[in-house]
Amino acid sequence: MKNETPRLRSRRSRFAAATAVAATALLALTACGGSTPTATTSSAAAGADGTAVPEIALNEAAVKLLPESIKASKVLRVGIPTNEQPTQYFLEGTQELTGVNPDIARLIGAALGLKVEIQVANFDSIIPGMAAGRYDMTVSSMTPTTERMKVLDFVDYMQMGTAIAVAKGNPTGIAKYQDLCGKKVGLLTGSYQLTVNIPDYNQECVDAGKPEIISNQYQDTRQAISALTSGRQDAVLADSPILGFAVTQNDSIEIASEYDLTAVAAGVPIDSGLKDPVAASLAVVIKSDAYKQVLAKYGLDTSAITDARVNFAQ
Repeated sequence: MKNETPRLRSRRSRFAAATAVAATALLALTACGGSTPTATTSSAAAGADGTAVPEIALNEAAVKLLPESIKASKVLRVGIPTNEQPTQYFLEGTQELTGVNPDIARLIGAALGLKVEIQVANFDSIIPGMAAGRYDMTVSSMTPTTERMKVLDFVDYMQMGTAIAVAKGNPTGIAKYQDLCGKKVGLLTGSYQLTVNIPDYNQECVDAGKPEIISNQYQDTRQAISALTSGRQDAVLADSPILGFAVTQNDSIEIASEYDLTAVAAGVPIDSGLKDPVAASLAVVIKSDAYKQVLAKYGLDTSAITDARVNFAQ
């Protein structure tokens, strides 16, 4: 995957208004809250259910930074979506969530001496859920954007790119994102690709005298891929680990392009008192063997980072 180009980065500010609308819409959902979350509880670092992660030492300095309410409860409630292998998914026949995001959450919890309680929710209901006090943190491949940073503090924990999936044989001839103009594209509701990439791409389409992308939203990428394989979509635009794994499980699709490598971050509500302890724990987690083992477990070795940046907008 190639890094994000300066041209792409420079366009971010041109669509701040559009992403502000998206963020406002997410917060407006607080009252209705989206679908009812399913709770799955795991210990900080181990379990007989297949959700065990490698051992990591307690970070005493980070523990001292925890707000009193978390110290008292000794529980960290983490909002995470599902049905997105290898980032997060249910172990077959169970309601136990596994994947790189739950495992990173468990490493953070272990470093802080906390029991991790995973709350499963649709991606687009996580920010409203945090505003409503249902979750203390999210580890959901969320990109730290300027608009999201109006309501959340972020600490980077890995990096991933964007990919375009097409039907096997690429009948529509899509080789790069510029080829998506006028095409029907499936996207995850509330995703970075939908709220940031698509406005950028549509402006390029208009500037080139081409029709805009026909965007269709889905609650999980599996639904978008099903629409692709049935001929209802020309492509799916999503995080590269998710589509890369999907290709290994479905021989009727292929990856047309991978690009735009950027950081994703753990998010905590502003003024929750969790930014500093999470940042302190992640600074140690990402330098540990446990972190490397978790990424390798899901084939994401190249997603490792060396700096747990705080509030570094993408």
